[in-house]
Amino acid sequence: MSDVSTETRPSALGAFRDAIVAELGPDALLDDPARMAPYQTEWRNLYQGKAPFVLRPRDTDQVSAIMRLAARHAVPIVPQGGNTGLVGGQIPREGEVVLSLDRMTAIEPVNVAGTCVTVSAGAILSEVHDAADAAGLMFPLSLASKGSARIGGLISTNAGGVGVLAYGNMRNQVLGLEVVLPDGRVWNGLRALHKDNVGYDLKHLFIGAEGTLGVVTRAVLKLVPKPHALDVAMVGVASPADALALLGQVRGALGDALTGFELIPRIGLEIVARHRPETRQPFAETPEWAVLIEASTFLPERPMRDVLEQVLMRAYEQGLVSDAVVSQSLGEARELWQIRELMSESQSVLGGSIKHDVSVPVADVPAFLTEATAAALSVVPAARPVAFGHLGDGNIHYNLSQPEGADKAGFLARWEEVNEAVHAVVRRYGGSIAAEHGVGVMKRALLPSVRDEVELAMMRAVKDAFDPDDLMNPGRLLPDR
Repeated sequence: MSDVSTETRPSALGAFRDAIVAELGPDALLDDPARMAPYQTEWRNLYQGKAPFVLRPRDTDQVSAIMRLAARHAVPIVPQGGNTGLVGGQIPREGEVVLSLDRMTAIEPVNVAGTCVTVSAGAILSEVHDAADAAGLMFPLSLASKGSARIGGLISTNAGGVGVLAYGNMRNQVLGLEVVLPDGRVWNGLRALHKDNVGYDLKHLFIGAEGTLGVVTRAVLKLVPKPHALDVAMVGVASPADALALLGQVRGALGDALTGFELIPRIGLEIVARHRPETRQPFAETPEWAVLIEASTFLPERPMRDVLEQVLMRAYEQGLVSDAVVSQSLGEARELWQIRELMSESQSVLGGSIKHDVSVPVADVPAFLTEATAAALSVVPAARPVAFGHLGDGNIHYNLSQPEGADKAGFLARWEEVNEAVHAVVRRYGGSIAAEHGVGVMKRALLPSVRDEVELAMMRAVKDAFDPDDLMNPGRLLPDR
């Protein structure tokens, strides 16, 4: 697959730019460096963009016009949502033009009877939450960047988040899509059907495709009943093995009411306290590991707090739990969740961080953590593991912070070496090296180590069928041939 971005001729970019201005008007285009800056870098500053300009369409028709003109002038396009991605897939390289969906923010009235809502790709996740809540329903996907993440990007990366245990990832929340294809044609798959068994389910090709097959412009999202009450507990445990045993007991007691089960290490609690000292500290003595448990009550007559407290008391008597705090109000529940949500940004207090977004079978998480730590420390012996995440679905953010007092640049220079050590453990357990953040630029070269040639050939065949000229987010997701 050719690297289109490095071959784009200045004359082609100029002609494309002139055609855009002529057809869509000058307000669809940004070329002022200061105004372009937010589109050119991601929040960790690992990737710096080099786009000549940024396009900001107002609606699907304008996206269609942009893609038609891009195909005519052979200009590569990088779709971008809220620019919250962590693997570089949304950051433009030289010669690539950003197509931002941030002006397409419409949220249609909630279809209460149909338990769904149609939104434009630029709608912000927290605003979708608010719209669903106002209608007495809930959009269950949530993550720390909910105030800036946009629906189109979440669909294109098949985002996960903290509700996957109960509700599944973004793929499970989408009923229908509208997509602009690389040649400018519009596929209208905006169906609000919960059951539709007519041939290939094409929407799933675009969910998780990371903008390599087309531009998602609108979506029909599935909504769920809003819980009657929410109970959250923060529990101290001695080890991930004890946390796993506790998961079995809590799941057995709560059933479908268990909607969150998050693992947090001691160092994670400590860095949140350092980074945000106003955050509530749940324990008098910080445990080696903590588990955040969420139980959702959908019927008033089901007292889940009582059930949760009973199962935690039994676990305490068995020695699985050293301490526990159970929320007594929604405000307290949010305070406990805030500790988990601040984990990613709080790692900055430790300096440089080499990150891994991996998953293994749930039963193998404790063994994986032991082996991954040994593997990582064999590369950088004094590094500080910060492993946290969604124990209930096996997705662990296995991050390694620099040794205390070490040179940050020198530590980060060993990123690939540390990645290989950790990913080798992931492969031994049949896990995934991209559990919920996607592949992007960061992990595309790793795909041949985790996907066989038959699967890679199938993926390339899909790409060639939709985008034979490789103009949609080239150099992302798929490895070089």
